Amino acid sequence: MSQTDSSAQDRTPRIPGSTYRIQFNAGFTFRDATEIIPYLAELGVSDLYASPYLQARPGSMHGYDIVDHTTLNREIGNEHDLARMSAALKSHDMGHLLDIVPNHMGVAMGARGHRNPWWMSVLENGESSPYARFFDIDWNPRNPALRGRVLLPVLGDQYGCVLENGDLRLVYEEGQFRVEYYETWFPVAPGSTAAVLELAHQKLRLDEDDADRMELESIVTALRNLPSRTRTDEASINERMRERKVSRRRLDALVQGSSAVRAALDAAITEYNGTPGQQHTFDRLDVLIRDQSYRLAYWRVAAEEINYRRFFDINDLAGLRTEIPRVFNATHELILRLVREGVVTGLRIDHPDGLFDPAGYFRDLQRHVVGLDARDRFYVLIEKILTGDEPLPESWPVAGTVGYEFMNRVNGVFVASGREAAMDAVYRAFTGQNTPFEDLVYEKKRLILRTSLVSELTVLTTLLDRMSERNRCFRDFTWGSLRDALREVVACFPVYRTYIDAFSGAVTERDRKVVEQAVAAAEERNRTMPHSLFDFLRDTLLLKWPDSLNEKARRQHARFVMKFQQLTGPVMAKGVEDTAFYVFNRLISLNEVGGEPDRYGVSADEFHAFNLERAERWPHTMSASSTHDTKRSEDVRARINVLSEIPELWGEHLERWRGFNAGFKRGAEGRPIPDANDEYLLYQTIVGAWPFGTVDDQQRQDLVARVQAYMEKATREAKTHTSWINPNQAYDQGIRDFVADILRPGEDNAFVADLVKLQPVVERLGMVNALAQTLIKLVSPGVPDVYQGQEIWDFSLVDPDNRRPVDFGLRRELLARLKAAQEEGDGADMAADLMENWRDGRIKMHLTQRALLLRAALPGVFGGGDYVPLTPDGTRAEHVIAFARTGDGASVIAVAPRLPATLTAERDYDVPRADDYAGTRVPLPAHLAGRYRDVLTGMEIAGEMRDGALTLPVPALFAHLPIALLERIG
Repeated sequence: MSQTDSSAQDRTPRIPGSTYRIQFNAGFTFRDATEIIPYLAELGVSDLYASPYLQARPGSMHGYDIVDHTTLNREIGNEHDLARMSAALKSHDMGHLLDIVPNHMGVAMGARGHRNPWWMSVLENGESSPYARFFDIDWNPRNPALRGRVLLPVLGDQYGCVLENGDLRLVYEEGQFRVEYYETWFPVAPGSTAAVLELAHQKLRLDEDDADRMELESIVTALRNLPSRTRTDEASINERMRERKVSRRRLDALVQGSSAVRAALDAAITEYNGTPGQQHTFDRLDVLIRDQSYRLAYWRVAAEEINYRRFFDINDLAGLRTEIPRVFNATHELILRLVREGVVTGLRIDHPDGLFDPAGYFRDLQRHVVGLDARDRFYVLIEKILTGDEPLPESWPVAGTVGYEFMNRVNGVFVASGREAAMDAVYRAFTGQNTPFEDLVYEKKRLILRTSLVSELTVLTTLLDRMSERNRCFRDFTWGSLRDALREVVACFPVYRTYIDAFSGAVTERDRKVVEQAVAAAEERNRTMPHSLFDFLRDTLLLKWPDSLNEKARRQHARFVMKFQQLTGPVMAKGVEDTAFYVFNRLISLNEVGGEPDRYGVSADEFHAFNLERAERWPHTMSASSTHDTKRSEDVRARINVLSEIPELWGEHLERWRGFNAGFKRGAEGRPIPDANDEYLLYQTIVGAWPFGTVDDQQRQDLVARVQAYMEKATREAKTHTSWINPNQAYDQGIRDFVADILRPGEDNAFVADLVKLQPVVERLGMVNALAQTLIKLVSPGVPDVYQGQEIWDFSLVDPDNRRPVDFGLRRELLARLKAAQEEGDGADMAADLMENWRDGRIKMHLTQRALLLRAALPGVFGGGDYVPLTPDGTRAEHVIAFARTGDGASVIAVAPRLPATLTAERDYDVPRADDYAGTRVPLPAHLAGRYRDVLTGMEIAGEMRDGALTLPVPALFAHLPIALLERIG
């Protein structure tokens, strides 16, 4: 490992006060970001939080498909542009948090733009490539035909059909050969090209002693004598790399300098490329392709034998072996330089659960940045999904997670847990769905292991089979029985992964319990399978290995355990988030990244307990409410949560809508398109995303297109009637047509006419929920993040909908109007204006700005101060949640409404008024006594003394706005 730069050691690592996430791509560059920095500073943001901006696949909209870790993405900008952005940030005393991708790289091989040079080297040279160990490739898979090769499932049909159609073509350019398949390029190994040049030599019309003929013969000899691709010692690799470059230069010079050689080579290539309809003419090209370090295959049938680890099931994203120091150094060189130079002040680690040893990676990262002996850690957040009440290991040298667990807890506060049975009844009546969520998750994880991630299961099974053969007690287990046992245990895994260090022998109590729970659940669901199978697997995973194992066998066992841990996370993600969450549609606001749809609501006491632990253990973790990965924005979820309070009214509208729209369904009798479950999902989505006010033609067209795209993604992810692997064109088209028909313009549209009767209820109470959750996020322990554009209302759906361009011009204009109103100084009038015109988004922006500026002014309160739960009392206590933050003698109190529909049911679900909370107050403990000013209105709040303690009357708190943010004064 390299030494840490002394200047980095001398700097005290920066801890953000708040962050603002932006998505870089060709449409939003470093220059664009530089332009909005003054706006973000005025909004109160302390740190810019950026998506990855190293060189990605051309046209990438997200940056997670990096193809070159050594350079910036040229579509986003150059070093000068980044320096200007950095200077602008520093001039506003702002930091910069960068999202990085250590787990995988983009390996798409399109002809356009920047291809991955490391991956191309591997394909060209196989195991003899200097980068062969960079990628997690199984060079000795179960299929002997793949040994020493990488399977590339990229063809649109069977290999032989593609070849004989003439779709694979040999191409020569500047001393190199490649095989082209439409826009995709595959390199050709240097030794394989010797046969092509020999054929050209035979066609050459030159004398035997001609210099050009002899040069061509010499090049062929050099290529024939290159070290074999099976030789992986450093000397052979270096010789191969050196001589292939020399041969290419010689060939390029020869072809450019000799028209005769060029003509002979063109004739040879023409012969290699064959003639469609004459099968034998493709034999030469077939031999050449079969001689490569890769095997081209039909994408539909190759999933079972892919022998490189991927990011989930995406073939164009290949897993990296970042645990190897050389790989770490190569992939982090530019990132660490930006850190040393102070350009980057914090890092967000994408998908750490995919790494071989996450804890080891975090330690390596801190070692490089601040050194092992540093007093303070560098600020690092990890994209770790915690399941249920799963804790983050406190030994990890990180500041916390990106906040999915917070997002789901705060969302649950606004779900009416007492109405779960009623919502169940509505969902069952409309869809007929009654499978328990736990069983659905099990089924979908098994589906993933049989389809999209079957190759990863195959690799693990082969490793386990080889291990069992060495133990006389277990050698009679068949490969198939081991595969089945593995599949069942992975399908029953209760969390994303364990973190056993199999090489050191460390198994925490937490990890032991997880493994035992998974194995026990698998046994319970598979009573016909031998107990000894599960015993063997449990003992292997918990490092209870036979004493007879030698050191080599122990390392093989350890590698199996580590690779097993790399599989459980992707299976959980694909089976739960990307499948079950699109099938279990009871209340889709709960179907969020890291969410638990069967956990119907979170009580105030549960939320306070969660926040107390965060304040104590992870005070600088992130508090998120929307991200680029969420399935719907925070404001959409806030609307849908209203439905949890009004299940009967929701059910009545659903039944009418089903009747209104029945005539627009496609499909055969008994198999309608959409089915009832997808129709139920669609209606929730429309309610959540419906625009404000009267919808004009352009808004309607935009909504139709967005909902159609969402439903296509949702139904394909559900994998019930269609999927990405096997699209059902009839179902896909039927969904598109159904969406267009039910949202058609015209006064005769009974569905829309009825929808707009319910929509005002959802809109206004969704606004109350949204403001409440925003306030809680901004004041809770942790570092609050604002996702791009969502400082005002945003009703976006899953990506790419949530990555659409943001209108920062509009937001700057709204902030200027706010500033002008704030300077006038009449808080009551300003609050009245914000409430009257709440749809323009200024009310959410006002809350965001005031809270962020307060955080900046009180670092002792928000940077690590105490969290104090407050318990409202009185007739409407259940409709109020409150807490205080204290530190350095200062105190801040947040008071927010909850369950507003239940509160205002007798007033036709109107926006809560102050008198709705009559008789409700927030008692304060003695150490919080004092005078308070509402930061949002500038008005002092008069407390009341009751039983010797100061209380805050809720009607006074909500006299002007439905939320209150109080700062103690004097």
